[in-house]
Amino acid sequence: MTLPKNVLRFEVLLYLSLILDALSVAFQDRTPSADMTDQMITVATVIAGCLILLLVYFVWLAAQRRKNWPRWVLAAALIFSVVSLWQVIGDNGVELDSGIEIVSCILTAAGLYFSFTGDAQGWFNA
Repeated sequence: MTLPKNVLRFEVLLYLSLILDALSVAFQDRTPSADMTDQMITVATVIAGCLILLLVYFVWLAAQRRKNWPRWVLAAALIFSVVSLWQVIGDNGVELDSGIEIVSCILTAAGLYFSFTGDAQGWFNA
């Protein structure tokens, strides 16, 4: 069976979003301070990388294996990302990494929209 157009849009937009998330992690400030040691920064970076890989797996499960629950996990992750981004922008203002995150959230929201509309509606199994 061929992939519906909205599912393909969902997959492409979510993968682009995750690529931007990886770039955002790469551009984060890694300067050690009294609050953040080198080891804490390394652990946070590794955890962020593992989380991105997990989300890539969820996108694949949803788009290629027709699973429904990963879409809901991705939607919840988007909500947490927006809340976290809101706090970061409130503390530091818009910087390069937060600007990348804004674009990433927009891509994710658009991709999730496509996954719930049009020809994608009958694609996902419960």
